[in-house]
This record gives sequence, structure tokens and C-alpha cells, in this order.
Amino acid sequence: MKEKIVTCPHCGNSVKWQEESRFRPFCSERCKLIDTGNWVMGNYSVSVEDDVSDENLN
Repeated sequence: MKEKIVTCPHCGNSVKWQEESRFRPFCSERCKLIDTGNWVMGNYSVSVEDDVSDENLN
């Protein structure tokens, strides 16, 4: 089976996708904590569209 390599979402380093990679998809605990902090501080968000049409009011 071919080894799967992913990119750390924070710093861009290559990470092997395997059980031994404790912080996957991040390369380290540091990158994981920085990313978590960004979510907590509101630096990231998921946009949604509100559907307020009359069809959905019933």
C-alpha cells in the first residue's frame, strides 16, 4: 500500500497519514494548538446561508 502524505494545514509541512502520527493532519502539537486557538479566537468561521423563504416557515 502506498504511503499517504498530507500537508499540515497550519505550516505546510508534509505529514505521513498513519496511526503513529499523533497530531495528524498537523505535523506537531504546536501547529494543532495554534489552529485550535485560531478557531477559539474567531479567526476562522464557517459561512452559512439563512433560508428565510415562506416555504420554510410552516
